[in-house]
Amino acid sequence: MASAKVTNLPTANQDSFWQDRRVAYFSMEIAVAPEIPTYSGGLGVLAGDTLRSAADTGLPLVAVTLLHRRGYFRQHLSPDGVQTEQDAPWEPEKLLEPLSPAEAITIQGRPVMVRAWRKDIVGVDGHVVPVIFLDTDLAPNDPWDRTLTDHLYGGDTFYRLCQETVLGLGGMRILNALGCAPDVYHMNEGHAALLTLALLEEQVGDRELAQATEEDREQVCERCVFTTHTPVPAGHDRFSLDQAQHILGAERTSALQRFGCCPEGMLNMTYVALRFSRYVNGVAMQHGRVSQEMFPNSTIHAITNGVHAATWLQPAMQRLLDERVPEWRRDNLYLRFAIGIAPEEIHARHMEGKRKLIATVAERTGLKLQEDCFTLCFARRAATYKRADLLFTDRGRLARIAEEFGGLQIVYAGKAHPHDEAGKAMIRSVFDAAAALNSSLLRIVYLENYEWELGAILTAGADLWLNTPRLPYEASGTSGMKAAMNGVPSLSTLDGWWIEGWIEGATGWAITEGETEADEANSLYEKLEREILPLYYRDPRRWAEIMRMSLAINGSFFNTHRMLYQYVTNAYFPGAGRSLPRREVELQMSR
Repeated sequence: MASAKVTNLPTANQDSFWQDRRVAYFSMEIAVAPEIPTYSGGLGVLAGDTLRSAADTGLPLVAVTLLHRRGYFRQHLSPDGVQTEQDAPWEPEKLLEPLSPAEAITIQGRPVMVRAWRKDIVGVDGHVVPVIFLDTDLAPNDPWDRTLTDHLYGGDTFYRLCQETVLGLGGMRILNALGCAPDVYHMNEGHAALLTLALLEEQVGDRELAQATEEDREQVCERCVFTTHTPVPAGHDRFSLDQAQHILGAERTSALQRFGCCPEGMLNMTYVALRFSRYVNGVAMQHGRVSQEMFPNSTIHAITNGVHAATWLQPAMQRLLDERVPEWRRDNLYLRFAIGIAPEEIHARHMEGKRKLIATVAERTGLKLQEDCFTLCFARRAATYKRADLLFTDRGRLARIAEEFGGLQIVYAGKAHPHDEAGKAMIRSVFDAAAALNSSLLRIVYLENYEWELGAILTAGADLWLNTPRLPYEASGTSGMKAAMNGVPSLSTLDGWWIEGWIEGATGWAITEGETEADEANSLYEKLEREILPLYYRDPRRWAEIMRMSLAINGSFFNTHRMLYQYVTNAYFPGAGRSLPRREVELQMSR
């Protein structure tokens, strides 16, 4: 049967590389490569994985972010867990290609020049997704303005609003200078929301911004998609109206007020994005529901996050899949066929990843872990709601569990934001527990400077991935998805993605929600004592079957190939292929 043609997609112009870009993806942080430290954690890694899948599937997309010359930060931990930070400078001149246009935007009533750099992400078939990095470190600029693209999430709220002005308004100026006029603008979190202000100014043309109408707003909405990533109120950027007027000017601030972007007398970037987008989504089914309750006057959809399989699958597992399921790189749904691979083969490849984790721990800390000892990993941003210390609620019980089963190894990693004193205290509490509990049967280690390469080692080498967020504050979580991709099951509270990925005893285990944290800690211990550790030590074949299920069931769904397909058909070009198989939509999009 012949496939129907996607008739409602605008025809791409083949005359120019930049004119062919049909989607613009704006994100404050993007993890493009390990040697480019322009990301802090899950949001940036998700952005990078999204672009890698766009390259693999042929989506004509361009991405826009900030340069962050001094990176996020390198974390150093003292012997008692005190975190200190150091800049992570890098040299864009050695890693990126300069682009010729430099454009001026107005900040605090003065011109600020913005230039651009380019880094290409190349897919499995050679399709290119360009990433544009915005930079204000130019000689004509005021010395303070030159620092605006230095630090990711650095400085105070004034600095942050200036940065978001560079991303939104400066990014639009650069795209226009390149001749790039996409059909769709995707805001990955509210940091990029000011791009809608540029679109509104473009829409009103020669008229004053004060004359913008509701119809003008709706025209901007037709071109914009917004993804919100956090159910935590503090994660939604808000700025005083005084700051907004000082940085953006009275006319722009007044327009944002008039269109409902300033509830409670504050410029709220989430509201800017909500008011100027035709499609809004959370990043998991549960997060979509929570976001709908937070913003009842908007319609919030849900597209569950994923991870880029070829980035996060460890090399040994990739070689196995290349042999047994060779189609997996172009279409991650084929990972479902891993269910036909013998459990012993999955386990053997996992052990290669575990040996690398053991070697990494030894190299970094001098602690020698054992291959035959159950290894549990917890690696997340050190925020209080993630509860890294829940495992130590009853230290005596944890020690007895390790003794009963002949050994338990626990590996931690995670950075606290430099201004998050409570998060830093959480790290110190883990160090305190380790000092009190470490023995020949219970080994606890915290690895400093959690980043891309260490994350890949941990998610491939763990025997079990632990996640303990306080409900309902986990928007999605992708570290557990990376673990599942490598055949590593999870033990987690039922929040974020795990509600969708959890099959008790098949892909992992759930920590039962309790009235108190002690109740939830008890559930955690019960699962370890009665189900997980007996299975691991006494029925290794059944354990290997669970690993295989984690890869085949969760790996085949929680990937950015599937996620991006949902964005294309539900958000970017709704209805463009509801009657088409997925590969046909991808082919049509690339024409």
